[in-house]
Amino acid sequence: MTTPTTTLDTTFSDPETTATSWDDTRTTLEAAELCWIATVRADGRPHMTPLVAVWLDDALHFCTGDAEQKAVNLRNNQNVILMTGCNQWDGGLDVVVEGQAVRVTDRSTLQRLAEVWARKWDGRWQYESADGGFQGDENEGVLVFSVRPAKVFAFAKGNFSHTRHLF
Repeated sequence: MTTPTTTLDTTFSDPETTATSWDDTRTTLEAAELCWIATVRADGRPHMTPLVAVWLDDALHFCTGDAEQKAVNLRNNQNVILMTGCNQWDGGLDVVVEGQAVRVTDRSTLQRLAEVWARKWDGRWQYESADGGFQGDENEGVLVFSVRPAKVFAFAKGNFSHTRHLF
């Protein structure tokens, strides 16, 4: 991945703070146990739901059932926002990723992703790579998507800073 251009928005940052580094931002994405995804319904209304995601090959990856609302929305509009962080006001780092969700269908990539899911959650998330996605519980097909960041915002709290990473 190209190293992003990182800028601090001083309008929304404490005096004398510095921008959150891309390494710190990426580490937060890698460690996140829960993300929220925002998609857009066909009629323009937003849809948001929590999900688990993994970071691999410079992208966030998530999966969903074919009939779930986010999958239905992605058929018409691949633009998404993925968010993670904490709900504390005075500490932590919130991260917002903007990009497009693209289906992952390559069997070797799916196998690597299944291994990352299993490793990240100590085996609690088990998938098998299959044609076009994962094989989930009860032989249900699971769609897998990749989101390469176009823009990432990092909001540090406590010592407030508003950082933009542009790719």
